Amino acid sequence: MKNTFGESVSVTLFGESHGIAIGAILDGMAPGIDVDEDFIAHQMNLRRSVSSLSTARKEADVVHIVSGVVNGKTTGTPITFIIQNGDQHSRDYEKMKTIARPGHADYTAFCKYHGFSDTRGGGHFSGRITAGLVAAGAVAIQALKKHGIHIGTHIAKCAGVSDRGFDNMKDDIALLNAQSFAVLDEKQGEHMKEAIAKAKAEGDSVGGILETAVIGFPEGVGEPWFDTLESMLSHALFSVPAVKGVEFGDGFALANMKGSTANDNFRIENDVITTETNHNGGILGGISNGMPILFRAAIKPTPSIYKEQKTVNFGTNENTDLVIKGRHDPAIVHRARVVVDSVTALVLCDMLALRFGTDYLQNGGKI
Repeated sequence: MKNTFGESVSVTLFGESHGIAIGAILDGMAPGIDVDEDFIAHQMNLRRSVSSLSTARKEADVVHIVSGVVNGKTTGTPITFIIQNGDQHSRDYEKMKTIARPGHADYTAFCKYHGFSDTRGGGHFSGRITAGLVAAGAVAIQALKKHGIHIGTHIAKCAGVSDRGFDNMKDDIALLNAQSFAVLDEKQGEHMKEAIAKAKAEGDSVGGILETAVIGFPEGVGEPWFDTLESMLSHALFSVPAVKGVEFGDGFALANMKGSTANDNFRIENDVITTETNHNGGILGGISNGMPILFRAAIKPTPSIYKEQKTVNFGTNENTDLVIKGRHDPAIVHRARVVVDSVTALVLCDMLALRFGTDYLQNGGKI
């Protein structure tokens, strides 16, 4: 029944997809950190449904901050974000309370909550709940930016179409954070959109791969074994709906390399220790080494599709067929990227606070 993540800097999620409101509580942020509500609105817009590539459900997603911020600065007490729901079509789900939608958490939620969970729109399991993560993550992202730590995610692949990789990371991250459909190659982005539109016309959906880069993160952050930087990021990333795989650096490709290739040779440049390559994604022994943190997350196709599927009615214990009604995304990879940025920022803030103290982000990153 736990809905909180983080030790020093933590986030708690609340609400249901078709309830009155959803939101998040961000606790442990140092006092005096800037909170820019225009930036929060910008981040929320990156998560919202846009054009025919997303669900027809339209939510304003206006974030109300009801505690923890005074005169645009954090007070050091819990920050509560509330986002009203306004475009619910609950009737679309009334007849499906005991029908397991393939790819969804309907059956597993029934097993855990014994039929008492809110089933409308997926309830607390809905991707809509990530709106609270984005609101809280916006504060964390800005806190990191103040200290030269920047995060950017692009759609590395969607429906079999690949984007180019990161080149000049600082410029690429700035480019991505201004885009609603985050790609580094605009032409490939158009091909992705065409593939999404084709899947929608067929009543189907597509998935993709998100690639994230973090620059400016200090070395020496992370713990050996159970609280490694990789394991903490993975924990949070796998909490994002539809994430089914995470790899760091060259990931699974490392298995096909020789050590002479996979190892990142160390050098000193301008009195700074760096590596010539970054096959390990900026993390060694679970601890940051000062190089860019690089990882990829696999996003499965949206499970709500308009094709007939075989399933069960676990209320009557019978087999049945299902054609899902309602409003659904033919792809969520382009909306999920800002959620990945947000959880990444929250984890990094938590890890920095654990390593250097709770005031680290407030005092200019001084150790």
